[in-house]
Amino acid sequence: MNEQIHEKLKEIKQSFRLMMNGVASHSMREKWVAYKINWGVPIPDLQKMAAEYGKDYELAIELWKEEIRECQVLATLIMPAEKMDEDLVEVWMERLRTQEMAEMLAFNLLQHLDFAPALAYKWIASDRDMYQLCGYQLLARLFARGMEPNERGINEFLDQAHTTLEGNNLPLKHAAYNCVLSFCELGDEFDVIAQKALADLNIL
Repeated sequence: MNEQIHEKLKEIKQSFRLMMNGVASHSMREKWVAYKINWGVPIPDLQKMAAEYGKDYELAIELWKEEIRECQVLATLIMPAEKMDEDLVEVWMERLRTQEMAEMLAFNLLQHLDFAPALAYKWIASDRDMYQLCGYQLLARLFARGMEPNERGINEFLDQAHTTLEGNNLPLKHAAYNCVLSFCELGDEFDVIAQKALADLNIL
């Protein structure tokens, strides 16, 4: 890490102490949101900070390595999407620990990648919960932006969503359900297809 990046990282970590929200931090711990360090800084404050620093590949890399909630949120906000290749995505996914961060990563960064659809379909079929969770978050964002899947994509998505919704993992079921709702909002045709595919679950 070069000296300039090291100084920026130090400055950012110090600023979190000043912005600490003890109530929010305690609340997250109560809800089993497990981070090594969590200052409870609100997302809008982190967005303002990200705007001040601007897009910065090197800084984002170092921030994501920190086991600190605020560092990782900031990393998702300042990483330039065009510099995020598949190998780097895999490195970042290995450090993904919480539902909140899966949402942040999908919303702030992954949805802007050219290969986002391929990632989403691969991950929802993964046997790793955090990958599945992030996959559903990502696919929901793509549907919300109007990305219409082809016939194969529709079948893959609804088959996997059906399996997930039959399971016992509540965070995953919640993510899959929200993703189905985004799919249905693509139009009446998609709504009808989803209703038929998931009829036996009585969820729509």
